[in-house]
Amino acid sequence: VSFDPKWGGPEKVVFDRLQDWTTRPEEGIKYYSGTAVYRQSFDLPGTEASNKNRHLFLDLGEVNNIAQVKLNGKDLGVVWTAPWQVDITGIVQPEGNQLEITVINLWPNRLIGDEQLPDDGIRNGQWPEWLLQGKARTSGRFTFTTFKHYKKDSPLLPSGLIGPVSIKEMTTD
Repeated sequence: VSFDPKWGGPEKVVFDRLQDWTTRPEEGIKYYSGTAVYRQSFDLPGTEASNKNRHLFLDLGEVNNIAQVKLNGKDLGVVWTAPWQVDITGIVQPEGNQLEITVINLWPNRLIGDEQLPDDGIRNGQWPEWLLQGKARTSGRFTFTTFKHYKKDSPLLPSGLIGPVSIKEMTTD
């Protein structure tokens, strides 16, 4: 899985299993908000049999919150609600499939993560000096807001590709 380091995530990490980002030990994943890309190769023997009544679907299981799916370089679109499925009929191959799932979560987890760090924002109605002078932040925070929407102990929102990811076959008569 690849995260954007500009938003605190690791550039690349291996997940032994699909899981909610908020359950990960790495703060860069636990509090991450933004885009992450999952990549996996797989074989699916038996897909060469042509049966016009057979349709294959990639089922993503649970996703938080939006996913774009690509299989073997073909963009299969965006899913944003259940059922988290895309049609892979005619695209999936018996061997060497390359799956890419881009997942985007919501903003609150990064805001909550930033509340773990010292506050270098607006005080007494005044903009911070680092902002006025165009300098780097002093606290390590990633976000800047004019209102505190969350506290450091606010509950995190489930995030990422939770799964289970599976391939489902449907036949039509």
